[in-house]
This record gives sequence, structure tokens and C-alpha cells, in this order.
Amino acid sequence: MTDLRPAEDVSFPADGFALFPDRSVVALRVNGELKDLATTVTAADEVEAVTIDSPDGLSILRHSTAHVLAQAVQRVSPQANLGIGPPITDGFYYDFGVDEPFTPEDLKAIKKEMERIVREGQRFVRRVVSDDEARAELADEPFKLELIGLKGGSKDAAEGASVEVGAGELTIYDNVDREGTTVWKDLCRGPHVPSTRMVGNGWALTRIAGAYWRGSEKNPQLQRIYGTAWPTKDELRAYQERLEEAAKRDHRKLGKELDLFSFPDEIGSGLSVWHPKGGIIRGEMEQHARRRHVEGGYTYVYTPHISKEDLFLQSNHLVTYREGMFPPIRMDEEVDAEGRVTKNGTDYYLKPMNCPMHILIYKERGRSYRDLPMRLAENGTVYRNELSGALHGLTRVRGFTQDDSHLFVTPEQLESEATRVLEFVISMLRDFGLDDFELELSMRDDEKSKWIGSEEFWEYSTNALRNVAVASGLKLTEVPGEAAFYGPKIDLKTKDAIGRTWQLSTVQVDPNLPERFGLEYTDRDGQKKRPIMIHRALFGSIERFFAILLEHYAGAFPLWLAPVQVVGIPVAEEYADYLDDVITRLRQAGVRAELDRSDDRMQKKIRTHTTMKVPVQLIAGEADRSAGTVSFRFRDGSQTNGVPIDEAISTIERAIASHIQVSTAEDLV
Repeated sequence: MTDLRPAEDVSFPADGFALFPDRSVVALRVNGELKDLATTVTAADEVEAVTIDSPDGLSILRHSTAHVLAQAVQRVSPQANLGIGPPITDGFYYDFGVDEPFTPEDLKAIKKEMERIVREGQRFVRRVVSDDEARAELADEPFKLELIGLKGGSKDAAEGASVEVGAGELTIYDNVDREGTTVWKDLCRGPHVPSTRMVGNGWALTRIAGAYWRGSEKNPQLQRIYGTAWPTKDELRAYQERLEEAAKRDHRKLGKELDLFSFPDEIGSGLSVWHPKGGIIRGEMEQHARRRHVEGGYTYVYTPHISKEDLFLQSNHLVTYREGMFPPIRMDEEVDAEGRVTKNGTDYYLKPMNCPMHILIYKERGRSYRDLPMRLAENGTVYRNELSGALHGLTRVRGFTQDDSHLFVTPEQLESEATRVLEFVISMLRDFGLDDFELELSMRDDEKSKWIGSEEFWEYSTNALRNVAVASGLKLTEVPGEAAFYGPKIDLKTKDAIGRTWQLSTVQVDPNLPERFGLEYTDRDGQKKRPIMIHRALFGSIERFFAILLEHYAGAFPLWLAPVQVVGIPVAEEYADYLDDVITRLRQAGVRAELDRSDDRMQKKIRTHTTMKVPVQLIAGEADRSAGTVSFRFRDGSQTNGVPIDEAISTIERAIASHIQVSTAEDLV
């Protein structure tokens, strides 16, 4: 960002274009706060330009486009009541209270009206108002009136409502036409682009959905219109192409086509079953991770799926996470013949986290500094009572398996162990073909009431994680205010094959649970001291990581992960026995190999197994049988002919061991 510190007090032009004729600047950052271009700054202010292609600039563009959408809806349907319209990842939405759901025809009319509003070049003008003034001006907007009542950041406010009300002053944005007349208004904190002209033509409306007001099923159901907005038409087209590619790679679609997993209605929403081929891939993932963990000094443990409520009361999950837990199961209750309770039962809960049980393993006996660091690992299945509307294939489920690790360290070991953890995580993810990483360091901010623990702890633990992140050489973003209330953390993000960012592993520093459970170790000086706990989930959850890999590879898994690694295809039935001998030798070598003895013609067999993403097809006819060879065919249609059988088998074994992606003949060279 460019420093725009003025020599004297100045008010920037309302439309911003005189100051920034290239129209790349949409807002200002004044002393760290985002402001409209039409704002007054002083010589003492730190002022930076916010460009439209920056993350903040894109959010402002999208929020302004949401306002254009809302104005267009009320032009087309004047009776529509306004909900909220925040920017979201890659786009925006706006909620409306309407008598009838929107139709595709409605969207066409709304789109045309939005185009008119953009051409009109209306200015976004900010006004500070009192609560009473806002109520008077928005008397016909019941949802806005409710938000005014929630001013101050109430915990009951709707997700996304912070774009309209907060703890500070209340503001309304007027849309002012070229004659200076206010043609529309909305309750909003801003900032916005200077003019609707800057919204341009790089936007589109994408879909309609239902949404409960403030996210509660007890409230009215509204109609939500989603859209996307980009600085240029070309960027919009590129985004739409990415969406098309993402739709082809959707793990739910591929999971069905490749027969990997399903969600039977008889079992329930958000609970998956794994089919044989999906089970093979998952098993390979887990076995490889287990081998690497054991090599890295981790010890695997096993814990039950349920526990008495006392455990989750002590861990505080029943206070801070109750809504995410399934209702209790009453056990051990006894009744007499008349149905009278003679012994009260105990409430048990399905576990939402593995950490309390790992803590009990640590606490089972006395620990010395010589026992630390202690690295416990588990593929532990946990259960979370997700709302049905939030479920999404394998990436958001109600029952999932975390590749959970908890490390118990001394304060002096924190930095070295965190370094070791991060290096291990990155190395493991590279094993699975991911190699584009960046880090986020979540820290506390200056609002002291939000955090527990001493200043000294926060300083040394944050500095330790910062040192670890910087030493990694990866791009690092520091995010004040996003730490857990008890400690800082590092989040690792990766990009997949089509450029989407996924958050995967987390390294979380936690002195809180050791304190709550009274964990101790005896130090060198004989004194009892408190260990620090590091939470670390490498994949996050096995289900979600599987979905990410499935989409990353578009179903064409590397040879070592593929459920069927090699399929034999005889040119004619008379060569099936010859190929069967080769397939048998591959199986004896541990290769997942099959022979296609179906009645289909050879070309159809090739098409079938190519569609099923089998990495290697071995084909044999008379020339191969006579010479003791086979021919390789790969996913891209390339072929290598006349490979001696012993060489073919050793080549396949080497390719599996090296974890390479085999899609072409060149991959095996």
C-alpha cells in the first residue's frame, strides 16, 4: 500500500476519481482503519491507499455490489424487506423478506436493474445517525430495526450483521444520483467504493437459497441471493472457469462415480460409509501417516467414543461447546418393578474432542522432565452435532476421524518442538502431493479481557511460534485477535491443483487444559511444574483431507494411493491366462492388480478403466506373449510397448515406492 500522509488536513474527493484517475483505489486505511475515500485526514494520520485487487479492496467491492443488488431488488419488488448483505469468500449475498420465493425470471430482471444502477454512477455517501433517527428512516424495514436494537455487537446478532451495526457509531449509506438526490439508503458501517460505476461489469448473480433470519430456525425464512464480484470481466470469467473445473472435481460427484463412499439415508445425515475402493485409499493414507508418526517419535493410543459428563465439565467443553455436542445418553440407571428409580444414572456424551482423554493418559502416573516431550497420537473418531444445513459431503460431517496428536512439553521445549511439528506436517503433506503452503499466526490483541494467562506467557509463546514460522521460510500472515482465548496458534494453508486455498494443519499452544486438569512434571530441580500442551491435527480430519485430495487429483490418485493400481487387459480371450500370470506376480509383490476377463471388447475395457482412473493398464497380445513382454497404457492414452515382464514388475514397484503420480509414459522414465 502507498503512504498517502497529507501535508495538512484534507478531505479527499467524494468520488475519488480526481485523486486516483486509474480508479484502482477504492478506500483508505487511516491509522489502521478502513475508511471511504470521502474522508477527512490530518497531517498526523497514517494513510494508505486500498486498491481494488487487495483482499480489503475486494471485500469492499463485493459489499458495494451487494448494496446494488439490494437496491435493484427493491426497484423490482418494492415490498421486499432488507436483511443483511455481507461480503463472503469470492462473493457476497443479500437476504430479503419476500412473500414469494425468487424465480430465475426474477433474477434476470434484477440483473438488468443492477446494470442500470451501475451505469447511473450513484455515489455512496456515509451519514452518522442516532438510533432514533435510524429507526425513523428505516421504519418500514423490520429486520433493520431489529439490528439497531442489537447495536453493540450482541452475541445474538446475525452472522454477517457486523457489516451493518457494531459497537461504534451508527451509520446509514445514501445512494445519491447525479442531481444530488438520495434514491436509496441502507443501514451500513461501510466503507464502500466511491460510486456504483466502480462496480463495473465483473460481477454475476449465482444462485438463490433459503436462509433463516439470524441463522435460527425459530425466525422467519428469508430469500438469499448469492453473487460474485471481481475488478474486471476477465477476472470474473477466470473465476467462472474455476467454478466449472471445481464442479467437475466435486468430491461428492467423484465419490459416487468412482464408488468410494456414500451417505445412506438409513444411517443419517452427515455420517459416511466407506466402500471397498475408498477404504483402500483411506487405509493407505492412515498406514503411511502411522509409519511416519512412529518414525517421528509419536506413540499411538486408543480412547473410547463416549465419556461421562464430568470429563467434559472439567475440560470446559460442556460450557463452551455444548451446542456442538450431541445430547447426553443416560446410563447406569436402575428402576424397581414398579418403575421407580432406585439408582440415579449418569449422563454420557459422544466425544467432540480427543484431547481430554489424552490428558488422562498423561495424568495416569507421575511424570518427570525426562518423559517430555511426550507425543501421543490417535486416529480418534469424534462426533459433532452440526446443523443439517451446514453439512457438505465429507468436508462437513457429524462423525469424523481426527488424526489427532497432543504433545506435552516444558516451556523450554516449546519452540524446538513446535519447529519439529511444523517440519513434520509440511513433510507429510508433501508426501501426499501438496507443496504450496503459507502460514497464519493467530495472536491476541489489546483487548485484555478476552485472554487468560500472564503477559509473560503470551509474549514468549507468541514469539516462539513466530520464530518457528519465520524459520520455515513460508509466507507468514500475522492476525491479531484470532488466537484462542488461552494461547496463540499457527494455521497452515495449502493450495490445490486449481488454486483453491484450504486450511489444514494447526499447531495450537495450550496452557489452559494442563491447568484445568492439574498436570505436573518433576523438573531437574525437583520442583513440580506445569507442562504446556500442543494440539496438532495434521490432516484436520481424515474425511476432509480425503475430500481435498480427491478434488486435488480429480480422482486420478497417485499410483501408491490408487485403489486399483494395475489392470490387465488381454487383446483377446486367448491371452488372458498369459496376463493372469503377470497379474498374479504383481499381487504377490503387494501390488493391487486385477485382470479384466469380461466379455467386453478390448477398446471398451480400455475406456472403462480409463474412466475409473486406473493409473496403469497392462495389455498383451500375440507379440507380447511370444516375446515375454507386456505393453503399458497410461491415463493420458500414451503407451509403451514390449516391456519385459520382470522389468515391468520392477518398474511398477519402484513407482509405487517413490509415491510419484503416473499419468503418462514419461512419468515412468
